Amino acid sequence: MQNAISGAVKVNDDWRRWIAENLIMEIHPQGLFETLVRAGVPVPDAHAEINAALQSPYIAGAQRLKNRLLKRDWVLDNRRRMEQLRSPEVPRIHKLPEEQFFNDFYTAGRPVVITGMMEDWPAMQNWNLDYFAQHFGDKEVQVQARRNSDEHYELNKLKHQQTMSFGEFTELVRNAGKTNDFYMTANNDSQNRVALADLWNDIVQIPAYLDPQNPGGFFWFGPAGTITPFHHDLTNNFMAQVIGAKRVLMIPAHEINAIYNHEHCFTHVDARKIDFDQYPAMRDARIQEAIIGPGEILFLPVGCWHFVEGLEVSVTMSFTNFKWDNNFTERYPAQTFF
Repeated sequence: MQNAISGAVKVNDDWRRWIAENLIMEIHPQGLFETLVRAGVPVPDAHAEINAALQSPYIAGAQRLKNRLLKRDWVLDNRRRMEQLRSPEVPRIHKLPEEQFFNDFYTAGRPVVITGMMEDWPAMQNWNLDYFAQHFGDKEVQVQARRNSDEHYELNKLKHQQTMSFGEFTELVRNAGKTNDFYMTANNDSQNRVALADLWNDIVQIPAYLDPQNPGGFFWFGPAGTITPFHHDLTNNFMAQVIGAKRVLMIPAHEINAIYNHEHCFTHVDARKIDFDQYPAMRDARIQEAIIGPGEILFLPVGCWHFVEGLEVSVTMSFTNFKWDNNFTERYPAQTFF
């Protein structure tokens, strides 16, 4: 901000926030002083502002809070280093017993692929594109459309909602080839749960893990090439694959310091080709990979960053209605971007 009489730059609150942030980041005061002077701030004013900030109890309080956060970072980094002593391979276990799932994966926050637990699902025999078209083709459903027109289609998901018949959408999927332009996701659940209610009769709630008194399930349906970018959920999650295969890349929640959390629970980092020059901290992140096919379930722990790619026409049911505590949203920060 220019002084109308002298032409000198006046230090306003924007400059003061800049000074405070840089001091807390341990940038040397002399460098800040020189930047102010180069910007046109008179030397006495620049000295006065830097000295006031250095003596401010508010800055001291912020530094004390930063030190606490650094202690938390140290704890997380220790956890990260210990976990990286393990094999990066996501285990695959046939008919994983309830107690083992709870002790070794649910409470430990580790992903696992479970096989053999969907054999009694009618969906495994009934569901295919012809079945959808013949039995539900006239149902009006909601989908995500025009995704290719928007780099941040997941963040802007409300703008991409479109209504059409389930039969029309099924034919789009059948003839699409490989594309990410349209996808039926959990974000369309409120309308589709009603329209496709009878489909839920073809799934079983897996009583070893899920709460039968609180039945759930989210329906995902799309062509090969659908992409869900890196993000984390606010709950533990099951991905139960019914049709086709999906590739899932995962980064454990305790690797948060290496993730560029740009907004809410998303990062702009493209998992298909990570730009390590732009996002150098990602070099330290351990990325795990799992490919799941029909009849396989992937457990995604709360806070686990994951990227999902449809390798074929695919249908997935996801679940959050576990038998154990899964309410982690109440203390989620109101503003989560960095």
